[in-house]
Parts: sequence; structure tokens; C-alpha cells
Amino acid sequence: MTVIITNRNDINLETVLRVAWQNEDVALSETALSEIARCRAAFLNLIEKDPSVVIYGVTTAMGELAHTRLSVEERERHARIKAFAAATSFGDPYPERVVRAMVFARLANFVEGHAATTPRIALAVAAMLDGRSMPAVASSGQGGAGEILALYPLFADLTSRFDLEVKERGSLINGSPCAAALIADSALAARRRLQRAEQVFALSIEAFRAPLEHYDAALETLWGDEHEAAALNGLRTLLEGGTNERRNYQAPVSFRIVPRVLGQAHRALATAERAAAISLRSISDNPVFIPPDDQHVHGRCISTGGYHNAMAAPALDDLAAIWADLCLLCDRHGSKMLNGAVSHLPNLLMVDRHPSDSDGHGALGYVPMASTGYLEQAKLAAQTTFIPGTESAGAGQDDVAATAFIAWAKEEKAGRHLDACLAALSVIASQAFYATKRKAPPRLTQFINEVRSIVPPVQQDRILGPELERLSKHFTSETFRP
Repeated sequence: MTVIITNRNDINLETVLRVAWQNEDVALSETALSEIARCRAAFLNLIEKDPSVVIYGVTTAMGELAHTRLSVEERERHARIKAFAAATSFGDPYPERVVRAMVFARLANFVEGHAATTPRIALAVAAMLDGRSMPAVASSGQGGAGEILALYPLFADLTSRFDLEVKERGSLINGSPCAAALIADSALAARRRLQRAEQVFALSIEAFRAPLEHYDAALETLWGDEHEAAALNGLRTLLEGGTNERRNYQAPVSFRIVPRVLGQAHRALATAERAAAISLRSISDNPVFIPPDDQHVHGRCISTGGYHNAMAAPALDDLAAIWADLCLLCDRHGSKMLNGAVSHLPNLLMVDRHPSDSDGHGALGYVPMASTGYLEQAKLAAQTTFIPGTESAGAGQDDVAATAFIAWAKEEKAGRHLDACLAALSVIASQAFYATKRKAPPRLTQFINEVRSIVPPVQQDRILGPELERLSKHFTSETFRP
């Protein structure tokens, strides 16, 4: 199928999923192309009618030479420069779905004419999403002010195929489509990761036979938070049809606070989705063209800081932080289940042999130690992202760096560490059902079978590391499945 773009509201999480994750192509509607052409004509009229107008990168040079005025002839030569000295970032490339999202988000500045570029450039950007391979964009070394270190190499081939006109080069490399793409990518992944976390914790709660009062519907009113209510409701739904033989006293704190912590995950997800929705449709060009109106008959072109997306990094940090907190709960749940004095589950969970036959740990006894390692790695990744300063290459104007690149990398790491911790806990919970000869609640039956298809119940000691790794990678692949 083809995603048709008429205005910037058509660039949203749903269409990012279709274009970036599911590889659908993109077409600009006749309405959009007409508006792009109208605004381009108005922009050219502005710089022709007002010889004194100052427009960065159009009537002036760029960077430290922004004070230098350009003649009409110099403007044309300046526009056709194809030097890509800024394309110096290097390292592991972003996944293709992320790069596709960047290209798609680039169209937000174009479709309503605020980039003041020509229809041919907008069409060329949209055509990059026709199924061809994406250019490599490094995920490391992105410490620039704005996003030019990513956008230069992304659109290098496109600019080599055109004789660029005034403002077209700047319209490709300015703005914040990368931040919009990164927060959108994480928001899409976070919804799936959270669904998986709810399944794993529900399975753990049922395996432990924690009292259902910890997840009672009355708490929704008492706590008064929509996100915690969603978590409570989700857990109750998954636990329906479970055992009636539960402990008659409260479970450890790590079991009682699950709905609170999952509630924060719902809250972080909602924040990320809102940041993505706003960022994707935001006009972030610099300078940005504002079409003619009653007060400005020729329109305006103004310099702004729109290319600095200040909401993406905090939203990404919130996701990374909650992933780390959920890793901690995984660690605690697993340890409590393996402690028979606490869980009242069979000792040695769950190898069919006498305790004197081993050191007392059994095949699963060391799994929480691995979870602890992933927990600590997640905590390291979940550090707050502060705005970096930069004075690289003496670039006097570029004194503050963008934050979304750094924050996305940390959130992505924390999420993968959570996948590993969820894998470990789901295997321990699965084993608890096996050892007690109980069945999982109906809504968790498919999930526990999925876990056991990769890590079967343990009947005697075996090396579990490779199996746990496969399950962790399976969870991750399911998170990013188109």
C-alpha cells in the first residue's frame, strides 16, 4: 500500500509504523504539491521584492559567516555547493526502519510549504521510501548542534543528483526529523515491550500465588491514576481463571508494587507517544518560511531554534528509567521464587533429584545472578540525558548539541536489557508451574507455551545460557516485528 500525505498531520505514529516498520511507500497528494509550489513562489517573490531581507543561508552565508551578505549571483553559487564536510559521524548505523522514519519525518517541513523548497525536492525525498536501500546513518558520534551530522549523509546522494536552488540545501539538513523519528521508533517499540512485561509479571504473580487483593479493582479508585488503573486492569485480565489456592498473607513488596511500577510504564509510554505525535508534525526548519498574510503581504522567513527538540530526550529517558526499574522487579521476583522458604515452591525449583545431589542451587539457581548483571547494565543506560555543549571546530554559533541521538541509544540498550530480564523471569515462572503441575491462566497459556518452545522445563541440570539468550532475542524481535 501507499501512504498519501496531504498535510503534516498525516505524519503520525500510525503512518510511521506503516512506512518505517512495514516498508510502505509514500506519495504526496496534488493538494500538498500545489501548496509547496505556491509557497515556493511566494518565497522567491519575498527575496526579490525586499532587497534588504536577511535570511540565513539564502541572502547570507552559513555558520560563522552568517554576517556575510550575498549578492544575487553569490546566492546561486552558494546554493549549488555540494561539499559534505559535515558528514563526519561514524560508527554502527541505525536500523533501516529508523532511517526510513527520519526520511519520512523530513516531509513535515515540506508538505505545507514552510521549507520553501521546490516540489521536485519534496518528491525526491518521498521517492527515497519506494523500497530502495537507505543510506547509512551512524548512530554514534552525533554530537552536533541540530541534526546535520545525520542529515548530510542521509541526503548526500539526493543533492548530488540535482542542481540545487536557493534554500533547498538548508531545507534538507536543518530541522529535527531525526529526533521525531527516534522518539516515534521508541514509542512504537515501548507499547509492545510493555505488553510483554505485563504478561511476564502476571505469569510470575500466578506462579508465586500472590494474593489477588494486591490487584483489586478497588485500588483504581483509591489510587486515582489512569495509568495505574490500566496496569491493574491488565493484570486482573491476564490472571482470570488462575488458581484459587493462594497464600493467605501478603506477598513481598516486589509483588505488591507491580501495578504501581507498571502504571509508571504506562505513563512513560503515554508521554513518549505524545512527544512523538507532536514532534512528527512539528515545523522545525531554520529558517522557516511563513506564507503571506494580512500583516506580511510577502510572507516572512525567520530564524528559530526549532531544530532543537527538547521533549524527545526526557521522554526517552523516562522509558529507559522504567525499563531499569522493571529489571529490578524481575530480579526480585526470580530470587523470591527460587527461595522455597519464601515462595513455598519445591526447593531447587525444579530439578527431579534429591537436594544432596548438588550444591543446592540447581539448574535455575544462578539465573537471578545473570538478571542482576542485566539490571546493572540497564541502570547505567538509564542515566539522565543533559544538553551537551559543543564548540567543535571553532563553530561559534553551534554551542549546544542535540540530545535525542544520545537518549535513544540509552533507551534502546535499557530496553534490550529488560528483554533479557523478562526472559529470565519467564523461565523461572514457567518452571514453577511445571514443578507444581499447575496450568497457567487461560490468557497466559499461549505465552507460557511460547516460552517453553525455546526454553523447555528443566528436568535435570543443563546449560541454560544459550537458551535464555535465544528467548531474550525472541522477545526483542517480537518488539520490533513489522
